[in-house]
Amino acid sequence: MGRRTRRGPCRPRGDGLCAAARRGRGVAGAGRVTVGIAWVLGGGSGIGRGAAVSLAVSAELVVVSGRRVDELQRTVDAVHAAGGRAVALPVDVADEAAVAQAAEIIGADHGPVRTLVYSAGTNVRNRFWDDTSPRDFARVVDINLTGAVRAIHAVLPAMRREGDGLVVLVSSWAGWRFAPGVGAGYSTSKTAMGALAETVNAQERLHGIRATHFCPGEVATEILDTRPNPPSADERARMLTADDVGDAIRWIAELPPRICVNEIVFTPTSNTSYA
Repeated sequence: MGRRTRRGPCRPRGDGLCAAARRGRGVAGAGRVTVGIAWVLGGGSGIGRGAAVSLAVSAELVVVSGRRVDELQRTVDAVHAAGGRAVALPVDVADEAAVAQAAEIIGADHGPVRTLVYSAGTNVRNRFWDDTSPRDFARVVDINLTGAVRAIHAVLPAMRREGDGLVVLVSSWAGWRFAPGVGAGYSTSKTAMGALAETVNAQERLHGIRATHFCPGEVATEILDTRPNPPSADERARMLTADDVGDAIRWIAELPPRICVNEIVFTPTSNTSYA
């Protein structure tokens, strides 16, 4: 696609809303809301793939990013199979310049990002103070939290111009309620995502931009393999699936722009955190 004409900054009016937000941008016919251009970081597997496939039904285009090119292509194929449009755009969320450049490429080739899903995440096996290191901590925080900051920073200018934008920060049950077994880096980074989402809501609301601190319980994805004692197949069968989580993200994305879901928490019925 060719370049789209840029609009001027979205300026709040007397009612506290910019004109585009007041008009209800994002609403497409008969109450249906389009999620616009959706950018899913961490889209090569797990929750990110589930989100990309679920968003396929209402996104103009799903852009999936991550480091593993083969896995990104599998996600693209899955989106196509679901009847949606998708492209892969490899990017390392630890590289600030690469994230910024990716956002520019999306804007130039396809249009501004309306829905950002930050699902990139990691953890380490060494999760206790007697066997972990500051380097382990820094690596987890850099991917889980600082990567989200890089992504938000990259998409906000275009969202402001459009007067509409949604940021979904995929956190964890451990980001909502303390979970002793996940380690200092994971617990700290996921808990901080709640505060990060609220800074977006507080500072960008008059531009029609909202953020969700998205906190699922145990999800049967490959990150479980980083646990010191990975769960069994039977245990995984009782967990949430990536599709479950993806459908919840799509529900948030399809809500009218006037609605902000500040935080959402949901878990498997068999939630082992209560054990």
